[in-house]
Amino acid sequence: MKAVPHQIQSHPRGRFAPSPTGPLHFGSLVSAVGSYLQAKSQGGEWLVRIEDLDPPREIPGAADQILRTLEAFHLHWDGPVLYQSQRTEDYEEALNQLATAGHSFPCGCSRKTISGLVSNPDVKTGPLGPIYPGTCRNGLPATMTARATRLRVAEKPVQFTDLVQGAMSVQLERDIGDFVIKRADGLYAYHLAVVVDDAYQGITQIVRGMDLLEATFPHLYLQELLDLATPQYAHLPIAVNQQGEKLSKQTHASPISPDQAGLMLARALSFLGLSPDTGVLYEDPETLLGWAVANWDLSRVPRVPAILADSH
Repeated sequence: MKAVPHQIQSHPRGRFAPSPTGPLHFGSLVSAVGSYLQAKSQGGEWLVRIEDLDPPREIPGAADQILRTLEAFHLHWDGPVLYQSQRTEDYEEALNQLATAGHSFPCGCSRKTISGLVSNPDVKTGPLGPIYPGTCRNGLPATMTARATRLRVAEKPVQFTDLVQGAMSVQLERDIGDFVIKRADGLYAYHLAVVVDDAYQGITQIVRGMDLLEATFPHLYLQELLDLATPQYAHLPIAVNQQGEKLSKQTHASPISPDQAGLMLARALSFLGLSPDTGVLYEDPETLLGWAVANWDLSRVPRVPAILADSH
């Protein structure tokens, strides 16, 4: 791909990539802090990318609010913020490259059709949901018109070693299936955009929540097909509320307040396996982060997929 100026980096480069669908909550703070500490503890760079590719879900002003919150927590990023909404030409180029090589195909299945597959005993469900049965894989049925674009996956193992969770492996076709890379509404799919942007920004390590671990397998496969460098991955434990639900905007997780930056940052560090000394525990966020960078150890991060956390 012509728009990949940073395929090989001589130093670590991490990133935090929130979607502007609302303010940051404790779960997103954990991901931001974890990715920041991993990069900075190695003398690397930490970038911020706003993943604004889904206008129907976005909230006006949320992107600016997210950036102001990061600044209040002294999570200062290197270089300019990248906005996915300005990157569509590169996503289209990647789509064309995949289509030319025969790796993608048009799909006429609606969201309703796919969701209905869950009740079909002949259709398996994988970590990313119902496994596509291949309805349009060898050509659109006469009763259908093209809607989305799917990636044609191979029956092969895809594996990696997660820096927190350890060895991970799936059989791509059996466990994941052909996945969407351009949606029926014309929007570029997360899997495609994130892979193209990580390569464009020269990201060498991706530290994010466990809820995105399964997405790594499609990402690895796309990196292979597009001849892009593969970053290291580390998936952090997920913060959940008292009901056992992942803290998210959908579960009404409370926004983090810049007025409580020191307290919330100390909680995030504890969540990630760090116990700030009493001498810095009640200090300002800048001092706390400086201590955390000096004491960061990814091997101390809990491996469990969920840890109970108060959402307030």
